[in-house]
Amino acid sequence: MTAKGAATRQRIVDAAAQLIRTAGAAGTSLDDVRAATATSKSQLFHYFPDGRADLLLAVAEHEAAQVLAVQRPWLDDLTTRESWRQWRDAVLRHYVELGDRCPLGVLTAELGKSSPETRAVVGELYDTWEAELARGTQAMGVERPLEVARAILVAIQGGVVMLRATGRVSYLETGLDAGLAPLLR
Repeated sequence: MTAKGAATRQRIVDAAAQLIRTAGAAGTSLDDVRAATATSKSQLFHYFPDGRADLLLAVAEHEAAQVLAVQRPWLDDLTTRESWRQWRDAVLRHYVELGDRCPLGVLTAELGKSSPETRAVVGELYDTWEAELARGTQAMGVERPLEVARAILVAIQGGVVMLRATGRVSYLETGLDAGLAPLLR
């Protein structure tokens, strides 16, 4: 693919991701994506030969990458209480900024159910995220580092679901603080 082709494909994925964050996967049609990107039907199918299924998979991959990318560089160095606090604050800031347009919520609630391929993308995201958190919990010397990492991940997911449903960040904040308690003592 040429640089121009890659840029066009990415522009389509970005626009589809934004539409899906706003209207949901079920509420976003290929015609909506075409209108938002000023692309023709043939151009859309050039980049996504299986149409909607290919586009949803590309959006799932894009959103999964975004979930981890916004946590960098903090996620790469969770070895001190201060680095965990900074990561926590970055996560909270990010989800407050996104509100109900959260890629994590879309991935889990909608895209992860759209096909076995997108479910695999979501599973890989959670496996990678869990491994990175577990590396940090292990570096902190807590008992049962994998379980603590999973509790943190569950706190984020649950908090994000509740944030999307209510608009209140306090659920995410409380969940994160409870999950991080063994690390910040």
